Amino acid sequence: MADQADVENALAALVANALYPNGAAAPSVVGCTCRIYRGLPTAPALDGDLAAGIVNVSVVADAGPVKNVTRYPRSWVAVTPVAETLDVAVQCNGASFSGRCAVGQLAGVIVDGAVFPYAVQSNDSPATVASNLAATLRAARWIVNYSGSSIIVPAAQSFSARVVAGAGALLEMKRQIQGFRISLWCPDPGSRDAVAPAIDGALCSLTFIPLADGSSARIMFQGGLTQDGTADASLYLRDLVYDAEFPTTVAQIMPAMLFGDTAFTVNAISLENLTS
Repeated sequence: MADQADVENALAALVANALYPNGAAAPSVVGCTCRIYRGLPTAPALDGDLAAGIVNVSVVADAGPVKNVTRYPRSWVAVTPVAETLDVAVQCNGASFSGRCAVGQLAGVIVDGAVFPYAVQSNDSPATVASNLAATLRAARWIVNYSGSSIIVPAAQSFSARVVAGAGALLEMKRQIQGFRISLWCPDPGSRDAVAPAIDGALCSLTFIPLADGSSARIMFQGGLTQDGTADASLYLRDLVYDAEFPTTVAQIMPAMLFGDTAFTVNAISLENLTS
């Protein structure tokens, strides 16, 4: 079922794809290094990044209340099967992605029994799929070698990767609207002026974003805030706030089985309640 964490994961992936359309191994479209993650930055890490000219982009649920907008009758809705157009080749402790990305596909790796799935977004490429999976693994403290559309986990005792296409049926139990704040922590006004339109342009062009349970969240721009007068003279902050309307669902048939006979591990960009 969809959860607040799932929406944060999807937004973080979209931000990463907007700034690194060719994956994080290639330069960003704004010419500076950017870190994208869920949650707020810690002061020591942020100070070090700002001094080095690195932009931080955080994605967190806004402090406002969650609004209950449940209004549809409970009925099963079939999820249209998606053709598998994304491929993955596995060799030793590495995986290489190729082909074409499409919403509804699910990519994932299993490292020493822990599953790390990623829901493919509309603006993904094989390189960004690999990049987002590498970020997920690193958040779980794995050392990952990432290049182009390939990842390698040198310390893994066991490793596998798969791509599957979603299908099934969903029953919507309730629906909510929640705000999400995308904060740009920048070392100078120039980098902020470059990063903000790249992210905002990518998000405001979308009406729905896919979630890994097969449902979608409708996103709507709500506003933002620019702060120059901070206590830290080297920090230039801008917030973009988007509302997301998304359902809590029950799946009669899960979108796809990514891996069988494993224990599912929740991590920084994984999606909860997905049968591994």
